[in-house]
Amino acid sequence: MNPRQRRGLLFVLLSAAMAVVVFVVIVAYVGNVASQVGSTVTVYRAASDLPAYSTLTSDALVTDEVPERWLSESALVTEADLVGRKVGVNLHEGTMLTADLLVAESDLSATEREIAIEVDEVTGIADRVSPGDYVDIYAVFADVPGLPKQVRVLVRGVRVVSVRGSQVQVDEESLTGQSTVVPVTLALEPNDALAVTYAAAFAEEVRLVGLPTGTAEDRTDEQGDFDAEDLGGTAVPEGVNG
Repeated sequence: MNPRQRRGLLFVLLSAAMAVVVFVVIVAYVGNVASQVGSTVTVYRAASDLPAYSTLTSDALVTDEVPERWLSESALVTEADLVGRKVGVNLHEGTMLTADLLVAESDLSATEREIAIEVDEVTGIADRVSPGDYVDIYAVFADVPGLPKQVRVLVRGVRVVSVRGSQVQVDEESLTGQSTVVPVTLALEPNDALAVTYAAAFAEEVRLVGLPTGTAEDRTDEQGDFDAEDLGGTAVPEGVNG
């Protein structure tokens, strides 16, 4: 082998060694990036602009692959989690769909209705009522024409859906001219919702009465109303002097 051939062979071997080094460097770089990015998961984006309260369909979704480590828990949803649900805000095309963008599903039964009433520290059991609790609803009638002054049980065993923060409202009878109330949302059957709405509008007071946790005793013998006759007096209808 002459000197020129030896130089050629040396250049070939050197080129091969450099190629191996470059390959190793690239593999190491890709591995390092992959280790930092981690595994990817499928996310769903809006295929087009969607107005608030639109119902999601399969055609309204496009998929994308995003590193899981970059996602919040609310973004880990499946197509089954999205299709048929409504979005709560306006969405632009390409917006990633997450669980917190969806309108919350109602936990009402087919026959239940939600109704909100305002309670204060006394009528609301001194802030001891919480979502998931069960309460009775009492109404105090004192200024309704044709009705005796009485306390009446309107509904028993009502589920509390939500309890919102306190609100200040005008109260001309208060020394300060205002009072603090808390909106409490209840799950009621339609006829019971009518009764509570009537009482909230015309009764002097509507009270929540707390119940023991997890009780299922027979309550059919409980008294449903109470007036002056129960104290040995006479129940006087409104508008009649007694």
